[in-house]
Amino acid sequence: MAGYREGSLEAPTRHPIDWKNPEFYDEGSLFAELERVFDICHGCRRCVSLCNSFPTLFDLVDESETMEVDGVAKEDYWKVVDHCYLCDLCYLTKCPYVPPHEWNVDYPHLMLRAKAVKHKKGKDKLRDKVLSSTDQVGTLAGIPVVSGIVNTMNRNKAFRKQLDKHFGVHQNAVLPEFHSNSARKRLSGHHYSATPKPAGRTTGKVALFTTCYGNRNQPDLAEDLVAVFEHNGIPVSLLEKERCCGMPKLELGDLEAVDEARKVNIPAMIKAIDAGYDIVAPVPSCVLMFKQELPLLFPDDSDVAKVQEHIFDPFEYLMLRDREGLLNTDFKNTLGKVDYHAACHLRVQRIGLKTRDLLQKIPDTEIEVIERCSGHDGTYAVKSEFHDVSMKICRPVFNKVKRDQPDHYGSDCPMAGAQIAHGVDDGSSAEHPLRLLRKAYGI
Repeated sequence: MAGYREGSLEAPTRHPIDWKNPEFYDEGSLFAELERVFDICHGCRRCVSLCNSFPTLFDLVDESETMEVDGVAKEDYWKVVDHCYLCDLCYLTKCPYVPPHEWNVDYPHLMLRAKAVKHKKGKDKLRDKVLSSTDQVGTLAGIPVVSGIVNTMNRNKAFRKQLDKHFGVHQNAVLPEFHSNSARKRLSGHHYSATPKPAGRTTGKVALFTTCYGNRNQPDLAEDLVAVFEHNGIPVSLLEKERCCGMPKLELGDLEAVDEARKVNIPAMIKAIDAGYDIVAPVPSCVLMFKQELPLLFPDDSDVAKVQEHIFDPFEYLMLRDREGLLNTDFKNTLGKVDYHAACHLRVQRIGLKTRDLLQKIPDTEIEVIERCSGHDGTYAVKSEFHDVSMKICRPVFNKVKRDQPDHYGSDCPMAGAQIAHGVDDGSSAEHPLRLLRKAYGI
């Protein structure tokens, strides 16, 4: 217990991911580490309520002949791995054995290693490869006329049944719309003239990483961000070019594809940073990718480290400027009661609840924070074998929204917002906090 007490007094730390070491992909070594960590998890069970990875593990143990991890067939380990979508909450909110504890448990990154081994062995489904190829799918589905056909087919019940049967995309899962008039097209040539005002860590001018989702699936998200930032005197420009952040491929275990995305995004971001810009992205998972995952995958890359220091969540950025009195608090409209879902990939950034803090500044506005996972993860919730589980994970969230009947509800993660609205199922829609802030400003 001495090790536990000592470890618990220090903040969790992460070790670099040694993904270029051949041993990283050795299945025997992997299974030995999985057994070690699974045994620790079995003896603790604090994370049973977070996702379905842990209940799957504990059921396998409890139903085995020995009722211990040694009674679980190694092949069944993959069932546990498949239910982990790398939300990171177990690491940062539950596990008492994370580094610097001597037991050195990093469950999400062990699952990442397992996914990488699975990918290296060529065991990925075609569906998973397609769903994680957001750049290619967005480009194809975003072609004029094609986007209309794709959106129409995705709303067709007969087509969705066939998609479920033959491709493994659940017929009841919410699929995002595709827009040919993307955010980057809409904002191309956009110009806002204002003298940047540096404040704290912020330079006062921003280069926008629109993200795959914000560019092709919900372009008004980028427009809302630009409107809110410019209302606060912050000039916003588009990055010269961008690729998917790499998070979907990370969750697939395709680390080479993550590297390819890095080779496009990091130089473009460095060019903007060297020109005096900060980087902001409207989707928490994308910000987390540059804040945490890439620095751990490429610990010796000084450019990756530089981007890590200069990328921000939108509300984090605005609240940093509020410290210096540079937040526009001239709100024209109240929002009433708001149920705000704090996305997992925002919570694990360790910046606090900045979205809540800012929205609470709006007069006559009551913010109810929901800190439970939506179970979406971008692709997990749309897969045939996982959709029902994802809705079960989300049930406490959408049931609370049903009970509260707020004036507005939403999440920093637009996909989580759509999942919650799907569960509420009353014809209402989730609203991103940037949209709510824009409404409060009356712009």
